[in-house]
Amino acid sequence: MGTDRLKIGVMGASGYTGADLVRLLLCHPHAEIALLTADRQAGKAYETVFPHLAGHGLPPLVSVAEADWSGLDVVFCGLPHGTTQPLVAGLPDSVKVVDLSADFRLRDPAVYAQWYGHGHQALSLQAEAVYGLTEWYRPAIREARLVANPGCYPTAVLLALLPLVAGGLVDPDALIIDAKSGVSGAGRSVKEANLFCEVGEGTHAYGIGTHRHMPEIEQEVAAVAGRPVAVSFTPHLLPMNRGELITAYVRLAGGAGPDDLRAALADRYAAEPFVRVVPAGVSPATRHVRGSNFCHIGVFADRRPGCAIVIAAIDNLVKGSSGAAIQNMNLMCGLDETMGLGQLALFP
Repeated sequence: MGTDRLKIGVMGASGYTGADLVRLLLCHPHAEIALLTADRQAGKAYETVFPHLAGHGLPPLVSVAEADWSGLDVVFCGLPHGTTQPLVAGLPDSVKVVDLSADFRLRDPAVYAQWYGHGHQALSLQAEAVYGLTEWYRPAIREARLVANPGCYPTAVLLALLPLVAGGLVDPDALIIDAKSGVSGAGRSVKEANLFCEVGEGTHAYGIGTHRHMPEIEQEVAAVAGRPVAVSFTPHLLPMNRGELITAYVRLAGGAGPDDLRAALADRYAAEPFVRVVPAGVSPATRHVRGSNFCHIGVFADRRPGCAIVIAAIDNLVKGSSGAAIQNMNLMCGLDETMGLGQLALFP
């Protein structure tokens, strides 16, 4: 599409992910936001829902049923899981789609049905969907019409571990992942468990042994391992708005040591604009990536012989969601991959 302005629609624009998409797109030199949907907020001016985005002439919110898809180049789908498949199937073939839900992430429809409790509703589209971990599927994303944006936890986990599994440096059957996220990762809908008094001044694990990001992680690790794998993954909710930290405990393989892991990561991501392998002894922190599209990865020796600790930090709403979605859109539309994503981290 060269340097033409892209007419863009955002479905689910009243959520945290939708708001961050709009925030980032307003800074994109070739993006024109033409459609914003939000069924529960339909009929409202966008600035009444998100006053921090006032003054930009954004279109009013409409319901999905009222949406006019004609003339759009790209649609971002930020709708609840299980609702996107039939909607995407009804979009014009000329529209490129970046789906931020889980509806197209799992390649095997049987696995999707097992974890999401219903059959896949757009099997033909699933066959063409490209998993949107940009740093690993860049060539396919460039040619794709439909990209399934990764989940926030899988983004951090996979960026940290895929090069190590692919290089035979760690045992894929012994991956233990401790993950922590800010409350925005749970969405904006009102839930008792997410009230301030429930979340503040404490932390808790959730989705223990059943979190739906597990099959997504296993799918991608298995792809580079060349065989099925099972990971141990436990997420936790932290009393902060945004940010995500994963700590992976790995068993070394092939005679590798922690320095070999760091070297492999540094080599794999040397040319990547948004992945930084931090120096030895430096621990990635959410405050160092907050508001940015960056992922920081660090490696530490474990006091247990033959083991190491790999840590990754991202902003769950940017690199873990909206920023990665724009990164993929740029590739799909023939633009510079980094366009509109130059924001540095907010600190303090």
